[in-house]
Amino acid sequence: MYNFRNDYSEGAHPKVLDALVRTNFEATAGYGEDEYCEAAAKAVRSRFACPDADVHFLVGGTQTNYTAITAFLRPWEAVIAADTGHIAVHETGAVEARGHKVLTVPNADGKVTPQALEDIYLEHTIANIGHMVHPRMLYISDTTELGTIYTKAELTALRQMCDRLGLYLYLDGARLASALTAEGNDLTPEDLPRLFDAFTLGGTKCGLLFGECLVITNPDLKPNFRYCLKQCGGMLAKGRLLGVQFLALLEDDLFLKLGRHENQMAVRLTQGLLAAGYPLYAQGPTNQVFPILSRALIARLEQDFTFEFIARIDPEHDAVRFVTSWATEIEAVEALLGALGKA
Repeated sequence: MYNFRNDYSEGAHPKVLDALVRTNFEATAGYGEDEYCEAAAKAVRSRFACPDADVHFLVGGTQTNYTAITAFLRPWEAVIAADTGHIAVHETGAVEARGHKVLTVPNADGKVTPQALEDIYLEHTIANIGHMVHPRMLYISDTTELGTIYTKAELTALRQMCDRLGLYLYLDGARLASALTAEGNDLTPEDLPRLFDAFTLGGTKCGLLFGECLVITNPDLKPNFRYCLKQCGGMLAKGRLLGVQFLALLEDDLFLKLGRHENQMAVRLTQGLLAAGYPLYAQGPTNQVFPILSRALIARLEQDFTFEFIARIDPEHDAVRFVTSWATEIEAVEALLGALGKA
């Protein structure tokens, strides 16, 4: 059985496991106050050129998103996201369960446009003061949930609109390594602190057993964050396990090498699908591939491959998602293309 269900089913990259084994019997301070978390935070600040940023390590993406939004917003403030955004679709209302409404706008290939952002802001602030939630933050994902990426120009335009409207700009970088190494990307790690008030570097989907890194660059969002981190269950007692893993991931830009590999596997898969005449539900340069297949073919593929249903297209066809990971081998991709070719 070949896995194309997601990019986190495998355990961890060997270098990450080696680092955990080497440090396994060390006893350190807990709750992220150990020397490994300190060193990993320093490495993040250096790699992303943000020497004054606060860096926190959490276990999972949903936890990181709702903790950050809970800490950054007042109870009556809301966060804006694309209607495909992870916090609006696949986090079981975690943000809203903590008292912050998620306002959604129609996505443009998975992305938020400045015009859509301005429209929903004005809808909630003109003649509705005190009667509707107040938009205070824009949430975006890069890569997006449809596998697309933002250009530097697009992000700059969003930054400028956020500044004009008085909004924080927050990046969910669960698949940031894939975005930064995708064909057509012109964004660098050093650009992120200039563009975002806070951003994350995902480890769960980039070769770690678990772990997300939250980088806070806006000084107004830094105070008292650890109180919220603890209250939201994000303060891991064995915090060094996060620091050790992120140190390994950042060494020699391993995170970018892993992102580049999974993108290359996805490009090969996309090329094969298009060459065989299969249409795509969405198309991007990253590690998520969305072909439209007949239900009969899907049933046959499920005997040898794992993948996910995305959308019903018509009575005979569905859109599915194949995801490549840091551990995907070219043999698996060729096996999938071979099965599709036989169809």
